Amino acid sequence: MEPTDSEGALPSMARTSLLRDLPTTQRGLRTRDGLIAAGRTVFERMGYLDTRLIDITQEANCSSGTFYTYFASKEEIFAAILERAQEDMMHPGMAHVTGEDDPASIVEAANLAYFEAYKRNAKLMGLLEQVANIDPEFGKLRQQRADAFIGRNARGIAELQRRGLADPSLDPVLTSRALSSMVSRMAFNYFVTGGEELEQMPMEEVVHTVSRLWANALRMP
Repeated sequence: MEPTDSEGALPSMARTSLLRDLPTTQRGLRTRDGLIAAGRTVFERMGYLDTRLIDITQEANCSSGTFYTYFASKEEIFAAILERAQEDMMHPGMAHVTGEDDPASIVEAANLAYFEAYKRNAKLMGLLEQVANIDPEFGKLRQQRADAFIGRNARGIAELQRRGLADPSLDPVLTSRALSSMVSRMAFNYFVTGGEELEQMPMEEVVHTVSRLWANALRMP
């Protein structure tokens, strides 16, 4: 789930210094969109290190000259791909819980939305894991974005504690970091690394399990 306006914009995973101004014509926008789509396909298929610019231009059915009109390097088009995709690459997040809401149901709904988004972007999420291990700057940007979601969840946990709906003895930030990490890693294992036993489980069962663990850890009523 995305933050409310009061929570501010999320940090970007894309290096903003690599992002150019958008083309001013519809034709230019279509060409750029086609290159971004082709780039994502090739990166997901070949991995970041093995992808060459010629692989992207062949996938996009365009010349290298056309590519360089919009992007100067592999790093630039990767930044554009991240900027385009990151709003759909959700992290576990708690919505605001009102007096009439069931907190455990809110947690499960949020986790289900996260898993559904992860499923749509599973290949890209696997790619991001690879890039974070070889590019320290990208790893830092990725962690900053994750920390923003952890902070939001911590505020949600603190509010539940204030209302007597969560264990008051828990540190909200540390608890948020532990529970958010559990959910994100389970999604990575389920959609990316797999394993026959895990793959055979329905996604809804996995979501229900991590949600119950979240609720039980907070001792929700």
